Amino acid sequence: MNEHQKPETLKPEKLNPMTLSERADELEEKMMNDLNERIATKSSLFYLADGEVVMPQGPALRAANPDKYFLMGADPRLPPMPDKPTLIDFFKCRFASINHLLQSATHALRGGHSEKVVLACLLHDIGVAGFIRCDHGYWGAQMIEPYVDEEVSWAIRMHQALRFFPDPSVGYEYPEMYIKYFGADYRPEPYIVAEYERARNHKWYMTSRLITVNDIYSFDPNAKVDLDDFVDIIGRNFKQPKEGLGFDNTPSSHMWRTLMWPTRFL
Repeated sequence: MNEHQKPETLKPEKLNPMTLSERADELEEKMMNDLNERIATKSSLFYLADGEVVMPQGPALRAANPDKYFLMGADPRLPPMPDKPTLIDFFKCRFASINHLLQSATHALRGGHSEKVVLACLLHDIGVAGFIRCDHGYWGAQMIEPYVDEEVSWAIRMHQALRFFPDPSVGYEYPEMYIKYFGADYRPEPYIVAEYERARNHKWYMTSRLITVNDIYSFDPNAKVDLDDFVDIIGRNFKQPKEGLGFDNTPSSHMWRTLMWPTRFL
């Protein structure tokens, strides 16, 4: 600075730089303000679950909100996802009620089962935790197929059927919980029976059966479990794409993106 220059007047943010927490709060506030200027939409499944075969269409929504555009990105009401999300990120930011999954995997780990079985137990209900209850074994298997050994995805798909059929050889009985949930007269649909018949003589039958064995003991609301116990097993057995889940151009990438942006208009 020469003698004719005026000293720089420091702006308040330079005098008192924001902490990381304050920056995060500021970003969250900005995103919430952005949402007030956007229309967050629900898919038709939400309306079907309420017994309505109807879904508000774009023109009607725009007419009701003439000064707003549709949301086409992240929903600020949800925890933000990193640019290259990992399976761990989805556990922390998107999967609902992961305690059951952690309990199931913990039982398998303590039982001395293989890492494939432990991983299958950890992921067996991500269809429920991430998407939908109906046929959740199929949804979950499809999500992870590009990233795990075929035995793991097959086991998760087939547990959808095996859970309804006892196997005395491993001490698995028809769960009393199912009688309470579905009634004593419930019988699985024919496609579930057919899946069971196909699975029972398969070479990976026991891998899937062990999911059901560890599943029924994993509903303790007071159980102390920790995702960190499975980070190494995930690292060795889940092929995390370098681009991030959802951006790696696989047959299931769209499913992971849907979890990231569940209220995008299109």
